[in-house]
Amino acid sequence: MSTEKTAETAPVFAKRRWFYPSALIHELDPGTDATRSGRRPRRTARDWVVDFCCFLLAVLVGLLGIQSLMDNPAVPRSVVAADQMIGALSCAAIWLRRRWPLGLAAVMTPVSFVSETSGGVAVIALFSLAVHRPFRYVAWVGGAHALLVPLYFWWRPDPELPFLASLVLFTVLMVAVVGWGMFVRSKRQLMLSLRDRARRAEREARLRAEHAQRGAREAIAREMHDVLAHRLTLLSVHAGALEFRPDAPREEIVRAAGVIRESAHEALQDLREIIGVLRTGESEDAGRPQPTLAALDTLVAESRQAGMKVILDQRVPGSAAVPASVGRTAYRIVQEALTNARKHAPGTEVAVSVAGGPGEGLTVSVRNPPPRGDVLPVPGAGQGLIGLTERATLAGGTLEHGRAPDGGFEVRARLPWG
Repeated sequence: MSTEKTAETAPVFAKRRWFYPSALIHELDPGTDATRSGRRPRRTARDWVVDFCCFLLAVLVGLLGIQSLMDNPAVPRSVVAADQMIGALSCAAIWLRRRWPLGLAAVMTPVSFVSETSGGVAVIALFSLAVHRPFRYVAWVGGAHALLVPLYFWWRPDPELPFLASLVLFTVLMVAVVGWGMFVRSKRQLMLSLRDRARRAEREARLRAEHAQRGAREAIAREMHDVLAHRLTLLSVHAGALEFRPDAPREEIVRAAGVIRESAHEALQDLREIIGVLRTGESEDAGRPQPTLAALDTLVAESRQAGMKVILDQRVPGSAAVPASVGRTAYRIVQEALTNARKHAPGTEVAVSVAGGPGEGLTVSVRNPPPRGDVLPVPGAGQGLIGLTERATLAGGTLEHGRAPDGGFEVRARLPWG
């Protein structure tokens, strides 16, 4: 969560912040101080330049309006003075266009109707409204202008242009200003949508990476359970034999101690390999060779040395030709099933059957009869079978397990082969 938050609040405009509008930086860069404190974003250098140019344009239009009023003898001097005062206040209000675009545009609609020197400010306010607010606000203010324009030119006709030409010229100007403002707003909205899409892609990539890491950890956890459970149960069986038969012949004690030492050595090697995978991030095929179906005879022999009664029926022509992933999955299924039989049904005879061929799939079956007498419950029972089911599913196959009709237990898996 902290990584995602840091990525989302990282500065977007690390360089050339002065080149962008403050409103755009406020939306695109949520890590700014103004955004975090809820204050209005400060103007950038670009904002100051643009606002100053708008102010100069409004003053220039106002001066032209004053000249037109002074050249018109029908306008009283008091009206000219009042118009100049209103125009000066309107030009000063240009600096408020970023903070209150709707309010300024709404106020300038009636003001520009009575003041000729405020016409430039009204046009600039309408442009600012189209940039900073949705179209519905522009439609209301623009509609009010459209209603007042005929009245304005009827009240103050232009001595050089006919009435109809003045209406057409002003309408074209208003449409151009609104269209330009909406174009600027659409560009900013496009940048915001691209920003959101990029952040969403980053979050999805982060989630995929976390999912892959979690899957790798689960695979390693399954591997540790399958390998170490088998080795440790062998250690437990032989250590229990030495504990309960201290008077056993020397040869049996030496053989049991050798099996314990070898099993401990193998468990340590397997644990080192898994830890190496965790440290280096290599695949599970790295390091020591992974067991395949060809190693099934060795697994059964180890179980027999531990005192188990295991019958192996392997009907796979050329077990070395089985794909490595399928063979390793079959090996782990048999290994975990033998471990479970050793823990939950000690002393029983376990039947292992492996059959199949290319195009037919590989069928693995491990079955044991019900245990003799009471067996103490084993902590964590059932976790290994859950791991085997996930392993078989990942390999593209299926695994079923449950009680047999005679009260025993059977694990049956079907894996794809070629």
